[in-house]
Amino acid sequence: MLIVKADGVAKEWNGKQIFANAHIEISQGEHIALLGRNGTGKTTFIQALLGKTSIDRGSIQRMLPIEEWGCMEQHLHVGEETTLLEFVYAGMPELSRIKNEMSILEKQLGQQDADFESYNRLYEQYMNLDGYTWEVRVETYLQKVNLAADLWHLPFNSLSGGQKTRAQLARLAALEPKLLILDEPTNHLDSETMDWLENWIKHYAGAVLIVSHDRYFLDRVAHAIYELAPEGTKRYKGGYTAYRLQKDAEERALAAQYEREERERRKLKEIITQYRNWFQQSHNAASERDPFQKKKATKHVTRFKAKEKALEKLLENRTEKPKETAQVKLSFQESHFEANSLVRVEELSFSYGKEPLFQQLSFYVQKQERIAVIGPNGAGKTTLLKLLVGDLMPAAGSVIHHPELKIGYFAQELGKLDVNQTILESILDIPDMTQTNARTLLGCFLFQREDVEKRIGDLSMGERCRVAFVKLYFSGANLLVLDEPTNYLDIETREVIEQALESYPGTSIIVSHDRYLLQKLATRVLCINGEETRVFPGTYEEFWNTRLGVSSEQTDAINQIQKLELELAVLAVQEEPETEDMQKELIARMRFLHEELARLKEALQ
Repeated sequence: MLIVKADGVAKEWNGKQIFANAHIEISQGEHIALLGRNGTGKTTFIQALLGKTSIDRGSIQRMLPIEEWGCMEQHLHVGEETTLLEFVYAGMPELSRIKNEMSILEKQLGQQDADFESYNRLYEQYMNLDGYTWEVRVETYLQKVNLAADLWHLPFNSLSGGQKTRAQLARLAALEPKLLILDEPTNHLDSETMDWLENWIKHYAGAVLIVSHDRYFLDRVAHAIYELAPEGTKRYKGGYTAYRLQKDAEERALAAQYEREERERRKLKEIITQYRNWFQQSHNAASERDPFQKKKATKHVTRFKAKEKALEKLLENRTEKPKETAQVKLSFQESHFEANSLVRVEELSFSYGKEPLFQQLSFYVQKQERIAVIGPNGAGKTTLLKLLVGDLMPAAGSVIHHPELKIGYFAQELGKLDVNQTILESILDIPDMTQTNARTLLGCFLFQREDVEKRIGDLSMGERCRVAFVKLYFSGANLLVLDEPTNYLDIETREVIEQALESYPGTSIIVSHDRYLLQKLATRVLCINGEETRVFPGTYEEFWNTRLGVSSEQTDAINQIQKLELELAVLAVQEEPETEDMQKELIARMRFLHEELARLKEALQ
């Protein structure tokens, strides 16, 4: 059953086109992700689907009333006195209204003028609407998203960002809409709530539309991805990794097609030039008394005119030159820092008030390591970074730095940006930085041409994060301490940051909720969780597999299954082969993949 369909949708803002020719179809049970760079209009497109924003062209068909949709929003307007529980109850306005009216009348039941008739009428309505079952559902979901009962009667606006996100999830889960729209649902969530959310969406019977920069999350919940760009949308089968493989294959095919057309264009121009020259020679040699030369000249005219038409047709249908994907190509001078040990943490203890965060924590930081610091919200990850860089002093124990250690701390760098400087001026503050090198580097980090002249004070948080990262990266530090470096960044920018950190010759310590980034980068994991705080001597993926009780053999099999499924997804959506032999080869490959997947899955059971 089709729930919503948008066709040829276009939207302008202050005379500037945000996107055009956008299409989307969502059917019952489909879990769809909407992907695109910051500023491409993802939230605007969702608002158009919800009927909250008008469109300039195109059409939107809603086969399901908007009242049966559920939407998680980025910006909430909640009354100052509204409690967390009241906010969640308000997801069902009619039941919430009846419940509130009943509560008022209940307080009057012991009085002489008590309105028993109104109370009984409301009670009957509440029962008919299954209100008490709904209350149990609300409380169940509040517990599932780790919002304990002692928080329920606190003002909603006093909650942390993560608690507000979890309250929205509980409200929507209790509502059980047939179409669920989630705009950045993983923001501020700890790993436990993320696991719950992923499992809940995976088993959700209704349709889901998700906007998220969390690639790990998209891999686990998305059946298909729509990429939104200024020129329109395109649908890809599977989660983020499958989308990325398909995009890479498309880009390679486009590049090959462009090169073929370029060769054909050059060849046609050479032939046209040659035929022109031959015509000119024959024409000059021809006379009224020499019909042979005249006929020869006419023949050359016909030939080069035909080739000119072929060239014109080629140029009319020409493949657009593929845009170069930003690649961070960096070179570093040989480091003179020879020591293997950069930092030693010995018997470290720290607390806020009576609540201890760390007790007798010990670990070391070695040269060229990439350490992921993970743990639930409030466990003390940021506090630990501040202790490592010297912004806080431990209650007991010590943090010992190598004498030649130079630390670059992302949170500090972000705060030190001069809002009155332009991006270019800020980067030129880096020692020995030239105009040419600065513009090249900024181009690598997705600041193009006139962008570099923007004032820091006029930038979005995502743009400021990029500037701060570039300054930190080239600061000469041999230890980068990064607290959520990819917050506010879209996926394309996150991947640029990943490339930079992969090629960084120093050591890095990273606090991040971006599991895709940690999986790609981390060589060691420091898990902070009260008494369970420990150092794991392996990658992020190995850490989680150990916690889940997955053996190395099972991990290898799971990884192989994922690779084969991704290959199968790419083969399933590629264009039909041109020749019969190629078709047979494709069918044989797909049959092999299905058989191999069945064998591996059976072995895992």
